[in-house]
Amino acid sequence: MFAPKILVVEDEKVLALDIKNSLQKLGYSVAEITASGEDAIKKLAETNPHLVLIDICLAGEINGEQVVDIIQNHFHIPVLYLTEYSEDIKIHKKQLSEPFSYIAKPCAEKDLHFAVEMALYKHRMSQKWQEEKQRLTAIINSMGCAVVVTHANGRIQMMNPLAEALTGWQQDEAYGKDLAEVVSLIGKDMDEAIENLATQAMQAGEVVNLPDNCTLLAKDGKRIPIGDSVAPIRDVDGNISGAVLVLQDITERKQTEAELLRNACHDSLTALPNRVLFLDRLKQTIERSRRRNDYNFAVLFLDLDGFKAINDRFGHGIGDDFLVAIARRLESCLRSGDTVARFGGDEFAVLLEDIKDVTDATNVAKRIQETLGLPLNVNGNQIFPSASIGIALSGRGYEEPQNLLRDADIAMYRAKRQGKARYGVF
Repeated sequence: MFAPKILVVEDEKVLALDIKNSLQKLGYSVAEITASGEDAIKKLAETNPHLVLIDICLAGEINGEQVVDIIQNHFHIPVLYLTEYSEDIKIHKKQLSEPFSYIAKPCAEKDLHFAVEMALYKHRMSQKWQEEKQRLTAIINSMGCAVVVTHANGRIQMMNPLAEALTGWQQDEAYGKDLAEVVSLIGKDMDEAIENLATQAMQAGEVVNLPDNCTLLAKDGKRIPIGDSVAPIRDVDGNISGAVLVLQDITERKQTEAELLRNACHDSLTALPNRVLFLDRLKQTIERSRRRNDYNFAVLFLDLDGFKAINDRFGHGIGDDFLVAIARRLESCLRSGDTVARFGGDEFAVLLEDIKDVTDATNVAKRIQETLGLPLNVNGNQIFPSASIGIALSGRGYEEPQNLLRDADIAMYRAKRQGKARYGVF
């Protein structure tokens, strides 16, 4: 089985070893661990890794940013930054502005796995994108892709059949119209119209890439994610006489990226958010409560009563169907803005946002227990589920999401010791 090689560049030895051990446990091959930029460059040529994990604040004659420039410009190897503080992110905003470009230290194993996979995936997609652009250069000459050519005034001169199909405009009706009217592009905010890109490319005198998350609004109103570029056309004397816009539908790529991201943040069995996504939302909620003195929230930790007996009696297949049914019941007990997540096994967590007081949280706990208490028919087997619930409330000076979960877990175990189908407040 192929194991991607990874070079770790980190001057904290203990942390570097922890990262190495986690990577090897996840099935990767750690080519080397090095603590300086100079050694990193040497090891790159020797080991030819598939990915470099590097401390962005690396000290030495060659710092982390300089090493990354060499890696990307000369070795063309993907880089994943290691950073420790939010202050580092502010200082290195330009380097860390790209999505999934860094991971915070110390690295949780699941977060490390996700970050590495995204970095490798992005590199593969980048390579594929570059290869596709080179291939399209040859296709353009035979009109094999969506191509729009404009005059020097930015108005359409020609569209090939693929461009007609993509935009919904026929060449005859589009001729002489402003490019932005026919090739209607919307930026990432979905309400920001992009001006004539042909004019921009001609004024700059160079190729202009389409913005990230760019969407084409076709004539029939259909929204199509697209990518590629527009370039000025020069005559034999070097004078700019127009521009050529090349378009391609990247719907499949976007769907793949979205699916990968969803799989990383959701439980594969129940489709509920998983621990990673829950903790992220809880962290955002804590930040929100710091800005608003009147903002209260609660975390509920649930453990199903007697789940092992259900698995032992009916089998794991029925057990899985049972968990899916429980997930749907939990969702039905919550508001649209609340979050229910599966943490694995028979453990679930609920985040209740913007509540008034503890009564709101206990009312939800009661509603959950009432709903779960109804008989459940799973493949002809009648099961009477119940759950023990622990509640932890905001307003106790919580700084970290894990502390809220810990206290909710403690309250849940206290409730479970008192008997089934009970709840307790920490």
